[in-house]
Amino acid sequence: MCLTIKTTSKIRLIYICFLVYRVPNICLCIDISQSTPTLPLWTWECIHERCLPQKAVQIAKLQSLETCNMLCSSMQIWPQPTGSVSLSTTAVPVRADSFQLQLVSALSKSVHEHIQNAFQIFCEDLSTMESKVRGFEEWRSVTVRIAVNFSGDPRMRLDTDESYSLSLRPSPESALSLTVEIVAHSFCGARHALETLLQLVWLDTYMGTLLMLEAAKVNDAPRFRYRGLLVDTARNYFPIKELIQNIDAMAASKLNTFHWHMSDSQAFPLHINSLPQLVESGAHSSSDVYTIEEIRDLVRRARLRGIRVLIEIDSPAHVGHAWNFGPSKGLGDLIYCLNDEPWKRYCSEPPCGQLNPRNPHVYDILAHLYKEILQITGVDDIIHLGGDDISERCWKEHFIDSDPLNLWLEYTYSILDHLESDMIRGKLPNLTIFWLSPLTERFKSHLKKHIQNIGIQIRCVVWSNKHLSGIRTIMSHEDAWDLNTGYGKWYEESNGAPYNSWQRVYEHRPWLKHSAGIVEGGEATVWSSILAEGNLMTRIWPRAAALAERLWTDRPEGATRPVHARLDVHRSRLVARGYKVSPLWSMWCTHNTYTCV
Repeated sequence: MCLTIKTTSKIRLIYICFLVYRVPNICLCIDISQSTPTLPLWTWECIHERCLPQKAVQIAKLQSLETCNMLCSSMQIWPQPTGSVSLSTTAVPVRADSFQLQLVSALSKSVHEHIQNAFQIFCEDLSTMESKVRGFEEWRSVTVRIAVNFSGDPRMRLDTDESYSLSLRPSPESALSLTVEIVAHSFCGARHALETLLQLVWLDTYMGTLLMLEAAKVNDAPRFRYRGLLVDTARNYFPIKELIQNIDAMAASKLNTFHWHMSDSQAFPLHINSLPQLVESGAHSSSDVYTIEEIRDLVRRARLRGIRVLIEIDSPAHVGHAWNFGPSKGLGDLIYCLNDEPWKRYCSEPPCGQLNPRNPHVYDILAHLYKEILQITGVDDIIHLGGDDISERCWKEHFIDSDPLNLWLEYTYSILDHLESDMIRGKLPNLTIFWLSPLTERFKSHLKKHIQNIGIQIRCVVWSNKHLSGIRTIMSHEDAWDLNTGYGKWYEESNGAPYNSWQRVYEHRPWLKHSAGIVEGGEATVWSSILAEGNLMTRIWPRAAALAERLWTDRPEGATRPVHARLDVHRSRLVARGYKVSPLWSMWCTHNTYTCV
C-alpha cells in the first residue's frame, strides 16, 4: 500500500493505492480526499482454492471477490467442459471495444453472417458488464479468429456437431495483445466457444474494468444432443421480451432447445393469418397474442445463440374454445366435451375439450398449422405433437361403439400420415415427439412403419420401461425437473409435490436406470398455472443452469462444495449480464466460500 498526493492549481487529490493481486503492473488508486472515500471494506485471498475475506486495510494487495473467484479456482466455466481444460491464473485488463473478429473459414454465406452477428452479441454482452472505466493505459487488444470447417447450416439440428476447441494466448507480436483461436465443425459449436470465451471475462468491481484470463485452452462437446427447457405460455401469457431474456440465459448455459408449449385448453395465443379463428376464439385477450413477426424475431435471436425453437400445439386433448368455430364455418364439430362438468371427470384442468378424431377437417387444420410453424421456425427435423391426458370418457360418450384407445391410435395414424405426405417433403421429421401416455405401449406393435422417427417425452418416473425398449426418449421427470412443483396447485389446498431444488435438478441422472430406451437428452418444464408475467426468470434460474450442466457434462459427482461455488459464480455472471436470477443462498455464503456447505 502507498500514499500518493497529486496537486493542481485548484485541487489537492490524495489517493491510497493498492497493488492488484495477480493482475500484473496494475495499481488501484482510490481518492480519499473526499469526505466519504469509497475504500473497500474487504479483500479476498485465495487459500487452498477458497476465496477468504480479509479486512482491506490490513493487507497491501487488493483483490475483489469476482477476481478471486476467477483466479483461485481451477474451474469456473459453466457448464463444465467435457474435454481438456487449461486456465491461466493471471488476468489482464480489456475493454468491450478492444475485441475484433477474424473469420478464418465458413462453409456458407449464412454461417458467415451468423458468426458475425454472434460476435456482435458477444461484444454487446461485454458492454453490458462493463461499468464506467478507470484510466488504464495498457488495455489488451484481443483478436478472435474463428474457423467453422464442416457444416454450412447454421441451425441447431439433431445431427449438429456442437464440439469446439478454444485457445487463448498472448500474441507474440505485441505484449499488449491477445489472440483467440476457435475451431468448430458448426456455427453452433463456434457460438458455444464464444460463450466460453465470454465466461473468461468478468467485471472487477474494485477496478471498475473488465479483466480476462491471460491464457486458456478448452476442448469441449456436449454429452446429450437435446438439452431443453419448456415454457408454457397458454395457461398464463408472458410478453415476448420476457421469453427472449430467458433464451439469452439459456444460451449463457448452453441449453439448445426452447420448447414453447404454445397452446392448451386455456388459450391459443398464436396468431396465424390464414386461421384467425383460432386466436380470435382462443386468446385470453387481444393483447395476449404472439404475432408471426414477434415469433420470427424470437426465432432469429434464438438461432444466433445456438438454440432451436420447438413450438408445440397440444392435441387431441388440451384443446379449448379456439376450436369451437367448426359449425359456424361449415366444418362440423371439431371439438367435443367443451366446458363439460364436472371438469374433473373429463380433463385434468378446466376448461375441458378434446378434438373430434372422425372429422377430417381437424387433420387439415393441424397440418396447416404445422406447415406454418415450420416456415416460421425453420425446425424441420423435430416436431412435438403433444398427445397426453386423453379423456376416454369424452370419446366413449360420443363414439359408443369404439374403443377410445383405438380412436386415439386412429388419430395418431392420421396425424403421422398428414405429416409424411404434406409437410416434410414425403417423410416424417427425424424426431416426432409425443408425451408418454397409455397409448405408448401400442406404438411398437401398431406404428412399426414410423417407430424409428418417434420419440417419447417422459414425465413420470414410475412408468414401466418394457414398452420403451428401442424407442428414443427425452427425460423430463417431474419429481426432479419440473420447476413449478412445490408451489401448490390452484385447485387443491395441499402444497402438492415437493420443491425441486437446484441440487435435486443437478443430481438427477435418469438414464442410469433407463436402460430400455435410447436417451436423446432431457428437458426441464415450467407450467404456468400459478406463474405470471414478471416472475418467469426468477422461477427458472439458476435451476435451469443446474440442468444445463447435467445434460452437457454429466459428471458422476453430485452437488458438491465446488459445484455450489461454481454455480454461485455463474449466477453472479447472469446477474452481471442483466438477467433476473434467484439467489442460491445469502450474500454472506457468497462472501465466505464453502462455509455454508
